[in-house]
Amino acid sequence: MVVKVNEEECTGCESCIDACPIEAIEMKDGIAKIKDNCNSCNACIESCPVEAILEVEKEEKAEVIDFSQYKDVWVFAEQRGGELKRVAYQLTGGGRALADALGQQLCAMLLGNDVKKLAQELIAYGADKVYVAEDEKLNNYQTDAYASVICNMIKELKPNIVIYGATHIGRDLAPRIAQRLDLGLTADCTELTIDPEEQILLQTRPAFGGNIMATIITPGTRPQMATVRPGIMKELEKDEKRKGEIVDFPVKLSDAEIKTKILEIVKEAKKRVNLEEANIIVSGGRGVGSKEGFNIIRELARALKGEVGGSRVAVEKGWIEQDHQVGQTGKTVRPRLYIACGISGSIQHRAGMQNSEIIVAVNKDPDATIFKIAHYGIVGDLHEVVPLLVEEFKKIGD
Repeated sequence: MVVKVNEEECTGCESCIDACPIEAIEMKDGIAKIKDNCNSCNACIESCPVEAILEVEKEEKAEVIDFSQYKDVWVFAEQRGGELKRVAYQLTGGGRALADALGQQLCAMLLGNDVKKLAQELIAYGADKVYVAEDEKLNNYQTDAYASVICNMIKELKPNIVIYGATHIGRDLAPRIAQRLDLGLTADCTELTIDPEEQILLQTRPAFGGNIMATIITPGTRPQMATVRPGIMKELEKDEKRKGEIVDFPVKLSDAEIKTKILEIVKEAKKRVNLEEANIIVSGGRGVGSKEGFNIIRELARALKGEVGGSRVAVEKGWIEQDHQVGQTGKTVRPRLYIACGISGSIQHRAGMQNSEIIVAVNKDPDATIFKIAHYGIVGDLHEVVPLLVEEFKKIGD
């Protein structure tokens, strides 16, 4: 709260000047003026005979940020066990397009222990510069440790845009950084582009249950941050001759900053599906007809050494687990081969797989929407067609 004079009510009696113990009031043109050294003791308010002095809320001045000092597009290069995850290559490919549109550099953040050997790989896939943060405390992903290092990177080096994969790690890490640095964050984006006029990041994601696509901007803060679904961005071709800069970033982590300690890592006995990394996916939809019907989908996937996917309908009916769901409310994938069996091709499902390199559709309805985006289509009953495909692919495998 601050003290303020209502100039229309002030009579210039100077009672407030006599009452002020620190000489924080002066008269100008017959009107009392509050000086900067006022400590809001309110003595003047009590002394004013016409109640022209009031205590009001302090008007906060908006901080003016010099955006010209923020430059370059950054991506978080996720690695586990000393191996880059596929989403790191995808973000590097997508980030390259954003950086080129802005005329800025593409930089990758690589955190871990003994991971510098991976930096050249990121350069070969499009990065101009790789910031490497190595420390034993970063050996395994821990939210507080990774967030602390990346916040220090951002505060010191001032990137324009920072992108994370919408993976388990990215969805945990990015909001922590946004909160610590008081930044905006758009989650689970399906498209990122640069506004050609304003030169700001346009962040598009599904809204209202996937019924509309919303484009979000964060023009008032820097860096602009977003998480991107795996499979949305396309990785570039590897260029072994590509040159770039590798920069060591000093890690300053105290034990107090790390609130958890990893005692042991126990791998799950059950194999979890990893559709985002799969090169081949065979998916089933409503046309599969039952939980048992997915057995032939699995057979085809095994014959092709691929993964099994499913539509939202198949998941909701309990025919397949949610980990396998492909679509706007499931996983976004970009395999080399996607076979859609008994899937009509709703907009929600297409949003999750339409960027696959080759799409094959099997459906008994010749007018099914899926055929509009398929590279190859087979009109027929999947229960008859798929076993024939399995038989033929097994012959090739043998």
